[in-house]
Parts: sequence; C-alpha cells; structure tokens
Amino acid sequence: MNGIKKILILEDEQLNSDRIQRLMLKIRPDIEIAGVLPSVKKTVDWFDKNEAPDLILMDIQLADGLSFNVFDLADVKCPVIFTTAYDEYAVKAFKYNSIDYLLKPIEEVELETAMIKFENSLQKSYQQSPLIEELIRHMQPKEYRTRFFLPYRDSYRKINVEDIAFFYAHLNVTYASLMNGEQIVVPQTMEILEKELEPKNFFRANRQYILHVNTIEKVHNFFNGKLKLKLKNQEEEEVIVSRAKAPLFKIWLDY
Repeated sequence: MNGIKKILILEDEQLNSDRIQRLMLKIRPDIEIAGVLPSVKKTVDWFDKNEAPDLILMDIQLADGLSFNVFDLADVKCPVIFTTAYDEYAVKAFKYNSIDYLLKPIEEVELETAMIKFENSLQKSYQQSPLIEELIRHMQPKEYRTRFFLPYRDSYRKINVEDIAFFYAHLNVTYASLMNGEQIVVPQTMEILEKELEPKNFFRANRQYILHVNTIEKVHNFFNGKLKLKLKNQEEEEVIVSRAKAPLFKIWLDY
C-alpha cells in the first residue's frame, strides 16, 4: 500500500493534461484522479468544496496566472510536484510544499521517479527525508560571479559585474555592455552567464539578452501578452520579453 489514493492535476493545456493522466494511470492504475483544473480560480473554488488530495501535480503557469497564487488564496497542505516548461521557477517552487520539479514534456520514467520519491518520504516521517536535504541544497546561498578578468590589448582588465548594464549575443559572440556604453567581448556563452550571475540582479529576457535590473528604464505592454523594455542610455536597444516569460519578469522586477 503506497498511501496515495487521490491526486489533483492542475494543467491548462489539454494535450499536457491528457498525457499526465495517461502516464499516471499507467504507473499507478489504482490512484483516483480527483480532478483536472486549468486555472487558479477554479483550483481555489475546488479547495473550498473538497478535501485535500494526497498529492497535487501542479503546472506553474495556469490559464489565469502563476499557480503559486493558489497558496495565497487557499489552504494547501498536501505535497506538490510542480511541472513546467521553464526551469527559471525551480528555486521558487521549492519554497512551497514541493517534493519534486518536472520539466515538460514529462517522461514516464521521470514521473515514476517522482512518485517513488514521494512514497518513500511517507515512510520516513521520523527521519530527515532526502527531499528535505534536496530542498536545503536548492535554497543554500550560491556564490555568483562578481567580476571578469579579461585579456585587454597587451595586458588584462578587471570588469566588475555591477558595472555591466546587460549582456547580449550576436553572431555566436557574447558581449558585455557596460553602464558607460562600452562594449566588451566575454568568453562565456549566454547559457553559462545565466548560471553564473546573481538572479536577483540579472534576468534572461530572451535568447539574446541578459539584463541588469538597474538598466531597465521602462516596461511597455506589447502585443500578444509580450513586454517591450526600454533600457537606460540605450536609444536603439529595445528588448522583447516573451509572453511565457512576462509573468516571471514582473515577479522578478517587483521583488
């Protein structure tokens, strides 16, 4: 007996919800799926009328906003497995009752592993669960890059991170644009920089740009839910934030 009798699925895309139900019933055919909910509002209404399930599979981006809002509006005490297409939410997800974090498209083996992890945790109520250890590991302060030491002519040059307005990629070359407007080539890729830079100060707006919070001058609504950013002292630079990333950008900028 694994202890899991009923799960709730929060997912606003039909194809994804159908896939999750199919995989779940394949790996745990005895589990009851209590409901499939597409929005924060419907989830809050559901909790007002029903007993909590044993587990929630929760997509982070729902039809009417981020599912984190559910925790502010309903008394959610059951564990959660978060699902999303974007790993930028990982650290925030672990602040809630999260036992795992799955990236879409969800694979059967990954869902099975998450379920086993949860089932094992039910049998270790008097011990520190590996899930708690994983949570601690995710939440521990990380050392982020504070400077660059770059070749410059016949010598070297030290560039402090706080002096950089933004990074951008062009023709497979990465540049740092300083607050004074100077452009400097850096050897790191955008993917490496995204991991090395302090996330409270830098945001990966799109594939081409990583922005320092102090360089954002104005934020405009753009078509189809996107955002258009005006950067300080950059007359020609306009950065577009995608519809998918726009909610996360707003949370980041408001933190």
